[in-house]
Amino acid sequence: MELKEIVYKLVGRIDPVGEHHTDKVRYENLETMIGLVDSLLADIDRVAYENKDRVEDSMKSAGKRASKFFDDLGIQD
Repeated sequence: MELKEIVYKLVGRIDPVGEHHTDKVRYENLETMIGLVDSLLADIDRVAYENKDRVEDSMKSAGKRASKFFDDLGIQD
Protein backbone atom coordinates (compact mmCIF):
# COMPACT_ATOMS: atom_id res chain seq x y z
CA MET A 1 0.00 0.00 0.00
CA GLU A 2 1.31 3.42 -0.96
CA LEU A 3 1.65 6.21 1.61
CA LYS A 4 -0.96 8.31 -0.21
CA GLU A 5 -3.47 5.45 0.01
CA ILE A 6 -2.81 5.16 3.75
CA VAL A 7 -3.44 8.88 4.24
CA TYR A 8 -6.73 8.66 2.34
CA LYS A 9 -7.77 5.66 4.43
CA LEU A 10 -7.08 7.66 7.59
CA VAL A 11 -8.57 10.99 6.44
CA GLY A 12 -11.27 9.81 4.04
CA ARG A 13 -12.22 10.97 0.58
CA ILE A 14 -12.21 14.69 -0.14
CA ASP A 15 -13.88 14.96 -3.55
CA PRO A 16 -17.48 16.28 -3.49
CA VAL A 17 -20.19 14.29 -5.25
CA GLY A 18 -23.17 16.68 -5.13
CA GLU A 19 -25.03 14.94 -2.28
CA HIS A 20 -25.35 17.16 0.80
CA HIS A 21 -24.69 14.61 3.55
CA THR A 22 -21.74 13.00 1.76
CA ASP A 23 -20.27 16.35 0.76
CA LYS A 24 -20.53 17.66 4.33
CA VAL A 25 -18.34 14.76 5.53
CA ARG A 26 -15.95 15.15 2.60
CA TYR A 27 -15.64 18.89 3.29
CA GLU A 28 -14.58 18.06 6.84
CA ASN A 29 -12.09 15.56 5.39
CA LEU A 30 -10.82 18.29 3.06
CA GLU A 31 -10.25 20.60 6.03
CA THR A 32 -8.31 17.80 7.76
CA MET A 33 -6.23 17.17 4.63
CA ILE A 34 -5.46 20.89 4.24
CA GLY A 35 -4.32 21.01 7.86
CA LEU A 36 -2.07 18.00 7.30
CA VAL A 37 -0.55 19.40 4.10
CA ASP A 38 -0.02 22.78 5.77
CA SER A 39 1.80 21.10 8.65
CA LEU A 40 3.95 19.01 6.29
CA LEU A 41 4.84 22.07 4.21
CA ALA A 42 5.82 23.92 7.38
CA ASP A 43 8.12 21.02 8.33
CA ILE A 44 9.77 21.06 4.89
CA ASP A 45 10.12 24.85 5.05
CA ARG A 46 11.81 24.57 8.44
CA VAL A 47 14.31 22.04 7.03
CA ALA A 48 15.07 24.43 4.16
CA TYR A 49 15.41 27.51 6.35
CA GLU A 50 17.50 25.92 9.09
CA ASN A 51 19.83 23.84 6.94
CA LYS A 52 20.43 25.17 3.42
CA ASP A 53 23.41 27.27 4.53
CA ARG A 54 24.92 24.77 6.99
CA VAL A 55 28.52 23.63 6.62
CA GLU A 56 27.70 19.97 7.38
CA ASP A 57 27.18 18.35 4.00
CA SER A 58 24.25 16.10 4.94
CA MET A 59 22.36 18.97 6.59
CA LYS A 60 23.13 21.36 3.74
CA SER A 61 22.01 18.74 1.21
CA ALA A 62 18.65 18.29 2.98
CA GLY A 63 18.18 22.05 3.27
CA LYS A 64 18.96 22.64 -0.38
CA ARG A 65 16.61 19.83 -1.47
CA ALA A 66 13.80 21.26 0.66
CA SER A 67 14.48 24.74 -0.71
CA LYS A 68 14.44 23.40 -4.29
CA PHE A 69 11.08 21.77 -3.61
CA PHE A 70 9.60 25.19 -2.83
CA ASP A 71 11.41 26.81 -5.77
CA ASP A 72 9.89 24.17 -8.08
CA LEU A 73 6.45 24.97 -6.66
CA GLY A 74 7.06 28.68 -7.07
CA ILE A 75 6.82 29.19 -3.29
CA GLN A 76 9.37 31.28 -1.44
CA ASP A 77 10.90 29.64 1.64
